[in-house]
Amino acid sequence: MSLKYKPTVTRRAFVASSLAGVMSTTLPFPGAAEAATQRFSLRAAQGRTRLVPEPHPDTAAWCYNGKVPGPEIRIRQGERLQVEVTNDLAEETTVHWHGIRLPNAMDGVPHLTQVPIAPGDKFVYEFDAVDAGTFWYHPHQRSFEQIGRGLYGALIVEEKEPPRVDREVTWILDDWRLTESAAISDDFGDLGDMSHGGRLGNTVTVNGNVADTFSVKSGERIRIRLINTANARIFALNFEGHAPRIIALDGQPVEPHAPQDGLVLLGPAMRVDLILDCTAAPNAKAQVVDRAYQDSPYRILDLAYDETALRDAPPDWPMSLTPNPLPEPDLAAASRHEVVFTGGMMGQMVERQMGLSGSNRMMGGGMMGMQGKSPGIWFVNGVAAEERVSDPFLTLARDTSHILELTNATAFAHPIHLHGHSFRVISRNGVPTEHQEWQDTVFMSVAERVEIAFVADNPGDWMFHCHIAEHMAAGMMGVIRVT
Repeated sequence: MSLKYKPTVTRRAFVASSLAGVMSTTLPFPGAAEAATQRFSLRAAQGRTRLVPEPHPDTAAWCYNGKVPGPEIRIRQGERLQVEVTNDLAEETTVHWHGIRLPNAMDGVPHLTQVPIAPGDKFVYEFDAVDAGTFWYHPHQRSFEQIGRGLYGALIVEEKEPPRVDREVTWILDDWRLTESAAISDDFGDLGDMSHGGRLGNTVTVNGNVADTFSVKSGERIRIRLINTANARIFALNFEGHAPRIIALDGQPVEPHAPQDGLVLLGPAMRVDLILDCTAAPNAKAQVVDRAYQDSPYRILDLAYDETALRDAPPDWPMSLTPNPLPEPDLAAASRHEVVFTGGMMGQMVERQMGLSGSNRMMGGGMMGMQGKSPGIWFVNGVAAEERVSDPFLTLARDTSHILELTNATAFAHPIHLHGHSFRVISRNGVPTEHQEWQDTVFMSVAERVEIAFVADNPGDWMFHCHIAEHMAAGMMGVIRVT
């Protein structure tokens, strides 16, 4: 994303003030001031990677430290993270730490929380790891292309007392639009993608490679950290013949439970932590299949059982995670705010079906009024993002509870992400949710109404947007100010 706003401070002054701000503004965490600082470095640059197996050639991509995905950053809860980012691309970039509750100056949103990192420049991000969980990092500058070319990586904050498992793995899921020569298709920003479901690819990778098998043993218990880094692909994973249990959503613990309809749902940017008990016999195989698109199921990989069992049956160890120190919203005293998402192809039809009118309907004539590649395709409360770069559409009092009543009045699903906070998903279409789960990215189906609740305890201007990268670039984003 690139917001049309010119900073009035120099890059050096902005960086200095940002670092000063983060040193004085931290979320409360017992003992954080005495915690050790873990230091890492990232270099964003062009490179090459092998996405698909031979005889196909390798692929020109944009990489962190020469890799796709970038290096997994792993620290312990309560530690301080410092990351020096060097930009060796030919364009500006930033790094956003997705799902992390951190000071506003470290959030990585260009022209809102920082001046973008110019080619050849560096920026140091530093913050405390308040919450344990599965998070990730990626650019927030022209995200639809920079992420789409390979700039992302996992950020894992380990619990002080993790659940007992035989093995833990991270699966970063992505899909790519590749040509016959295994090159990344250059049609980023395509109007059809922006006005429909986003940029869908033709090749799915796990940890940067087309996967074939994942080796397991009978009786083994595995923790799988799933991260969806795709621009637009929704995953609904079916672990055939197995019964995975969800233990965390977007990094936040949840009561262990089976996924609805047996499908592990991840919209773009979402994360799910699973406990997978390997219950099949030695030498067995079982497919992991994406069934998000009913007409075209996609085999991700096979669970391939070793000829030797680890044990006769999986262990019965506790699965529950310790909750993170999130402030509980007071639903009775919470202020309510309506947020309506409109626009896109066939959007006006859905608006009429839902009975929307007036300011909640999309402005500018919708798709019929568009010329060229205007960003005004998607709208938040009737306004496309470019129309109000620095003007928040909501201002929330700090340390007070708020309920956002979200309405998806479009013909497409949207994963809606709030920066700097986690929220409880408290209802869907008027029905209370079973688990009242904490998330930072809520999946909204077509014509769905969802209520989320949180305490606005983190001051600053925070992005609130659809994480289908093409929808965000085409207007479905705004700013929520906490003051």
